[in-house]
Amino acid sequence: MPKLPRWTAREAEAELLRAGFSLARSKGSHRIYQRGVERVVLPFHPGRTLHPKIVRQVFDATHPNG
Repeated sequence: MPKLPRWTAREAEAELLRAGFSLARSKGSHRIYQRGVERVVLPFHPGRTLHPKIVRQVFDATHPNG
């Protein structure tokens, strides 16, 4: 399996918006994006790299066929 990209919160947010997700709500430093019944919670700390598990969640949501 190839390595996942290293994303910041802004890069992941751009990818989610490009894939048709919209900002449903935010609370504290977390932003919740939704597309239909699919939901992705993104911890938003500008300038910090996201944990690989969060990147995998965003990648799987935006690239359904792998």
